[in-house]
Amino acid sequence: MAGYKGHIASATLFGGAYLAFLVYLFTIDAAYQQFTVLERAGYPLALLTLALLFGLWPDVDTDSKGQEVFYSIFFAADLFLIVTEQFQAAAYLGLVAVLLVLSRHRGWTHTWWAMLLVPSPLLVLPYLHMPGHPLVGLPFYGAAVVGYLSHLVVDRIA
Repeated sequence: MAGYKGHIASATLFGGAYLAFLVYLFTIDAAYQQFTVLERAGYPLALLTLALLFGLWPDVDTDSKGQEVFYSIFFAADLFLIVTEQFQAAAYLGLVAVLLVLSRHRGWTHTWWAMLLVPSPLLVLPYLHMPGHPLVGLPFYGAAVVGYLSHLVVDRIA
């Protein structure tokens, strides 16, 4: 079983390959020229960050660096929801966080269907909120799935 450094390395490798694939796709298309310099730097950084985060995600159900990272994010998000008086959303986030801790390690978080389902809000929410651009979330979903895949592959190998 690989540690968090192994998962970060594999997510970097898989995420880098995914970015190279996207760069290739966009450079052969004139649409790439419409992006500003900030977008050309920010999008790859966001995609690589997602790949790295989802490379750690499957270990959120055990005492790990992934759990530390995600529970820090959960805490900050929950605090924000409470301060902005979005109590129902805060309660749902708290429920999800508790369910993750109650599941056994290498349980549902280490399945292929979870790899496709867990990042699905990155695909579905932009589709719902931006119906004029239905595929705007696809690169982000792809980065998350690639990062998640890197974790599952390394766990199978190690």
